[in-house]
Amino acid sequence: MTSTPDKEVPGGSPPGTFPRVRATRPAPALVSPGPEEDRFPMVLPRRGNRASRASAPETRPVPESEPESEPGSAPGACPGPPPAHASASGSTGPPTGTSLLLGAARHSAGRTSAVFLCSAASAAASLAAPALLGRTLDLLLGRDDSAGFWLTVCAVVITAEVLLDAVVAWLSGTVAARSTAWLRVRGLRAVLDARPEDGARFSPGDLTTRLSANATEAGNAPVTVAVLAASLLAPAGALVALFLIDVWTAVAFLVGLPLLVLVLRAFTRDSSESVARYQRVQSDLAARLLEALGGARTIAAAGAEGRERARILAPLAELSAQGRRMWLVHGRAVARGGVLMPLLTTAVLAVGGLRVAAGRISVGELLAVSRYAALAAGVGAVAGLLGTLVRSRSAARRTAGPAALPALAYGTGSLPPDGPGTLELRGVTVVREGRALLSDVELRIPGGASAAVVGRSGAGKSMLAAVAGRLTDPDEGEVLLDGVRLETVAPGPLRREVGYAFERPVLFGDTIAEALADGPGRIPESVVRSAARAASADAFVRLLPKGYATPPGRAPLSGGELQRLGLARAFARAGRLLILDDATSSLDTVTERQVERALARQVRPGTRLVVAHRLSSAARADLVIWLENGRVRAVGPHTELWRDPEYRGIFTTPGPAADGGQAEGAARAEGRVREEREGGPRDRDRGRGRGRGRAPASAAGPRPDPASAPVSGAAGHPAPATDRTEP
Repeated sequence: MTSTPDKEVPGGSPPGTFPRVRATRPAPALVSPGPEEDRFPMVLPRRGNRASRASAPETRPVPESEPESEPGSAPGACPGPPPAHASASGSTGPPTGTSLLLGAARHSAGRTSAVFLCSAASAAASLAAPALLGRTLDLLLGRDDSAGFWLTVCAVVITAEVLLDAVVAWLSGTVAARSTAWLRVRGLRAVLDARPEDGARFSPGDLTTRLSANATEAGNAPVTVAVLAASLLAPAGALVALFLIDVWTAVAFLVGLPLLVLVLRAFTRDSSESVARYQRVQSDLAARLLEALGGARTIAAAGAEGRERARILAPLAELSAQGRRMWLVHGRAVARGGVLMPLLTTAVLAVGGLRVAAGRISVGELLAVSRYAALAAGVGAVAGLLGTLVRSRSAARRTAGPAALPALAYGTGSLPPDGPGTLELRGVTVVREGRALLSDVELRIPGGASAAVVGRSGAGKSMLAAVAGRLTDPDEGEVLLDGVRLETVAPGPLRREVGYAFERPVLFGDTIAEALADGPGRIPESVVRSAARAASADAFVRLLPKGYATPPGRAPLSGGELQRLGLARAFARAGRLLILDDATSSLDTVTERQVERALARQVRPGTRLVVAHRLSSAARADLVIWLENGRVRAVGPHTELWRDPEYRGIFTTPGPAADGGQAEGAARAEGRVREEREGGPRDRDRGRGRGRGRAPASAAGPRPDPASAPVSGAAGHPAPATDRTEP
């Protein structure tokens, strides 16, 4: 028989009471027979209402910058309509590579303009120098007295050109650095503002490459465009000067110009594809290396060093091939330009020599023609700048991937002051990758109660914890805390009142003290140390070489110690709702008891939602939420749920057991927990010396705790694996 919660739970149970477990009809299957497209007809847009549950599922659009899945990123995106982005160009929609480059250029618009103006001034100086040198040469040959003045002018112009080039080099480095920083901050902010599950579509190695190497290449784009635009001024001006000196010299240069255009066009087309592939394989290589570093112990224990080395280095062959192709394309363009440009210059000089012989131009003008021909031939040097621009555009498209993640939008409201922490889930449905992780969940947890979420692996426990604290939004339904919908609350008040502790906490900060105090606002060090004592972490932290001043990366921490520090961080900022997502799985039974006792007595009172795998955790909770295949199978006290053999099966392995004995053991466990938490008769009797004939602890030894001991099975034998952790 399947048990489901009473449908009157959200509004029918008075505060401080829990719905009774009652048997009803079996819960309907999540997937109904029929065509694939009809299997999940109950998906709604975010913040939808019950009246629109028949709406078709909405899928998150793939950004223009990410046309297809790439190695190192998880395929597919999480469904749900994303909020509108404000792109760098001012339009709405997810940012693309082009909009990011425009935004980076706008971020350093002043310095980028200075780069262009200085480059243009340098080009003007380079254009003036040949004419000045030619005139000075003619004056020197004619022994004119004004030749000295023009010689000084030539020196000033050449010096100005050199100084302007130096200023351009300095400004270029500054602009590239500022643009790179802007792109990295933009991408990192988008990752941190997105739902954690959306950010997880990029592997750590892929994300690191996109926000480091790719952002660096993309950051060169603004200054490259400015320098490229200015570099075209000198060849264009030189060509005009050739027309002014002698039209036939300009015609001789224009004859070969179409060939140069074809070379540059082929270079741009071929290098774009090879650069994109090279960057993609480079990211895949980084992702594999980072995975291996994270699993170094597993690799060493399995003796798989050779196989893992081969797996990591497998993309090297393609990386080498794409690198060779990229530089081959570049080399061809440079070689063809290197041959074509000298030929054009030689042709111009030959025509100029003939015009001098014919008396059409002077020797000084021939010198100017030679210099202008060299400047006009400089158009072939734009191949290098075009190559940089191609790499920057390709890198910008990859950097736009993280920047296009939809942000988790917040409201501007607040929670009621001094609220008890009543948590309600109304018709919550969550669909990911076409699969319903939660389906029509109806819950009401009274303020101040502790609720354990149990179920087999894949039942949706962690997703329920994520939705309850708004790490993600449901596709349908709503979540309320003290009567306020979570999506309407501003981020500051929400994160101050809703705390989390996870199975694998990550510590941020230069010291352990900073890591434990991490969060909105500042908290006193005394609060941090008190929270560490409550989490049974103070003792081993003080034994570290620098105590609380020890950098987290240099502290030799076990898995249990790391979890205790994660709990301490959550305790230090405990609000009206505290969610523990398998946060005690690495603790031994004694430490777990100490932490639970401190949580009940030393941490700010509030509602507790605990993802539990151990029988003892479920027995100590006021309320147990039993999930099965994303649905709420039953809600009620542990002692009542224990009567259901399928519920007992969550904590036990198949084997002979007496149901009555197990239920009696569970009842004893819960009674002991209640008395210990509330200071019941046992504690009072022990304090007054009325032990009812019980031997003192020193004589009889410590009494085992039924909540942490195995429940007795048939014939007094222990039931197998009654207090286990899911694999």
